[in-house]
Amino acid sequence: MRTLIRDVRAFDGVRAVEGADVLMVDGHIAEPDGLRADVEVDGAGRTLLPGLIDAHTHTFDGSLARALSYGVTTELDMFCLPSNLRRQRKLAADRDDVADLRSAGVLATAPGGHPTGVMAAISTMLENPEDAVGPFDTIADPARAASFVAARAAEGSDYLKIVIDDGAMAGTPVPALGRDTAAALVDAARAAGLKTIAHACTAREAALALDAGVDGLAHVWADTPAGDPVTDVLAARAAGRGVFVVSTLAYFESIGGDGSDRLSRAAHAAGALHRAGVPLLAGTDANPFAPSHGDGLHRELELLVRAGLSPLEALAAGTGVTARCFGLADRGRIAPGLRADLVLVDGDPTREIVASRSVVDVWRRGIRRSR
Repeated sequence: MRTLIRDVRAFDGVRAVEGADVLMVDGHIAEPDGLRADVEVDGAGRTLLPGLIDAHTHTFDGSLARALSYGVTTELDMFCLPSNLRRQRKLAADRDDVADLRSAGVLATAPGGHPTGVMAAISTMLENPEDAVGPFDTIADPARAASFVAARAAEGSDYLKIVIDDGAMAGTPVPALGRDTAAALVDAARAAGLKTIAHACTAREAALALDAGVDGLAHVWADTPAGDPVTDVLAARAAGRGVFVVSTLAYFESIGGDGSDRLSRAAHAAGALHRAGVPLLAGTDANPFAPSHGDGLHRELELLVRAGLSPLEALAAGTGVTARCFGLADRGRIAPGLRADLVLVDGDPTREIVASRSVVDVWRRGIRRSR
């Protein structure tokens, strides 16, 4: 199957190219060769984007289909119990009307630690309650790090999520992993070839995660107000260590509302990280409720622009930057040889980010899904 999109503004994951022709052949992007295409699409007045990547989700039944309908062609799940993960992986592998999936599988948390209480509450509202709760592995001391990581690798986890959260942000104290256990998990994951992403919501927790040597943070921190020097110091530390940070501004908005102190502090941290040169990845913490899968990522892009990124930088945070930081070499850009995961939108989101919402067509592995 040969599909040619003619005369389109193409954001290639880094920059915008006007009047481009983009050819898809058998599920991959190819160099335009002048030969007749089976399908031609007029791209005039429209923008072609790499398939969007949400760098922080929690995936349940229906999540991947909803995500794809909004142009999110890949979700990076940050906690999924084995039975649910097996079902979602099979769905993503077998069908092209849902988004692709990568997952941390079972996260590393202390017994009784976050997100035990949250998931118990969610389970009461799910069709399959066992997808949210049920016995899952926890870790209490550094001596278990190697066996914990080995179990996750055997289950097919693509990376390891480490919870460093004592409940201070939520005002409900919970057990949390100590620095030594977190560092032992990072070392064991690195030996197993897995990246590590830390769940941390306060500046203190983020500092502990950096001390442990993680590759990335699953949230910006949201407890330091504008003008607090801790923010710039921590951003500089993250930059110096080569750490990436998933923004999840839409999550902070969903729990506090637009204009809340929590959102404004999270946005301030995101801006400081961006100014320090830390790679920001667009992620939402999408779940069955709010933020929602798919459209939540478009809101995330808007909030990143509000925090100080340009529209081009925000689009990169939702495509090429995330693909690079998570080692997804086959997607996140528009280039020959890569997967034909693409989104066609009306207007120009490289100038007005809100135009990313105007999805016309989505291709996953070259299969077209008209909106």
